[in-house]
Amino acid sequence: MAKKRKITGVDPAYLEKQKESLLRKNRYVLYFNDSEMAALDEYCSRFKVHAKAALCREAIMTKVLSELEENHPTLF
Repeated sequence: MAKKRKITGVDPAYLEKQKESLLRKNRYVLYFNDSEMAALDEYCSRFKVHAKAALCREAIMTKVLSELEENHPTLF
C-alpha cells in the first residue's frame, strides 16, 4: 500500500504577499450634500447595510471597472 502524500497547502510567502497587496493604504474623502446623505442613509437602513464605506467603495469600483472594460484601447 502506497503512502498518502500530505498536502501542505499554499505557500505562506505567497499568502502574505497577496494579503499585503489588498491592504488599503490610500485615502479618498467624499462629501455629500444633505439630500445625497439622506438617500444613502435611507438605503442603508432599508437594506440593513452597516458598512457605508464598503458600500461606497464597491459601487465606485464597479462603475470604474465597467467603464474601463467598455472603453478599452483598440489597435485600429
